[in-house]
Amino acid sequence: MRVLQLALRGVAFTVMAAVAGQALAQNYPVKPVRIVVPFGAGGPADLYARFLAQQLQQPLGQNVIVENRPGAGSIIGTDVAAKSPADGYTLLLMSNTHTVNESLIPKKPFTLMKDFAPVAPINYSDLILVVHPSLPVRSVGELVKLAKAKDKGLNYASSGNGTPYHMAGEYFKSLIKADIVHVPHKGSGEARTSVLSGQVEMMFDAVTTMTTHARAGKVRALATTGLKRSKVTPELPTVSEAGVKGYEATIWLGVMAPALTPRPILDRLNGEITKVTTRADTAANWEKQGAEALVMSVSEFEKYLNQDIAKWAHVVKVSGAKPD
Repeated sequence: MRVLQLALRGVAFTVMAAVAGQALAQNYPVKPVRIVVPFGAGGPADLYARFLAQQLQQPLGQNVIVENRPGAGSIIGTDVAAKSPADGYTLLLMSNTHTVNESLIPKKPFTLMKDFAPVAPINYSDLILVVHPSLPVRSVGELVKLAKAKDKGLNYASSGNGTPYHMAGEYFKSLIKADIVHVPHKGSGEARTSVLSGQVEMMFDAVTTMTTHARAGKVRALATTGLKRSKVTPELPTVSEAGVKGYEATIWLGVMAPALTPRPILDRLNGEITKVTTRADTAANWEKQGAEALVMSVSEFEKYLNQDIAKWAHVVKVSGAKPD
């Protein structure tokens, strides 16, 4: 009898929580929504977060504010979001940095799939491998040869430990079996500046932001990192095509919310984000930048996240990558 009473209470609680969540979602939002971006200003995450915030303001009927909280390879800002109320008014702009960090940096103040709830993916894009013009290489093959010949190794910039730029470099190193020194920065803007100034010799950067500098001759582009050539730079081979067989690394972005955010709010946000990312004008604009929309339901995105965590756990293991 006692067991039955407890079971009934559990069912009643679940029903009451669902009803409360539906009521909350019907009124949501009644105040501004904050998107925490745990990366520096000027990078892809920041740019797409601001685009998304602008596009969501009208359908949500509230201001959507972007707050940059970079540092520690996304951990600082992510922890801020994790500790925020689970009411839909704080969202996290995340990337595969977060799925990488689950294995690269296991001792964090949060666990991604425990402390956050999936909302929706945004888009993905290839990276582009660039070197400073002072480096005497004009192809991936020449870069590999130089990396293996250099006593002290080359160096490459990233926006911090666990970011796609970092893991792209570590994966490259593991495949060519050469030492290339990782130089982490607080954000992709700082990393980019280091390469443009010649302080750091190379970088795997987002096609969306580095291509302009390459075409201006400020860096030399060698290849892109997808499985097929980028529509933005069709003249460039992929890293795999250029000789490093099997290499593939991209950057993707998504949105999560603190755990226990009511499911009706997650579904509402997923629907509104999907409307933005699947619009014809959005697709046309992103194609010029080398980005393509990712479209999934809340449940599909949850599965995608778990699969990506497993993928990068394998790369971390085989590459021997360590947080610097």
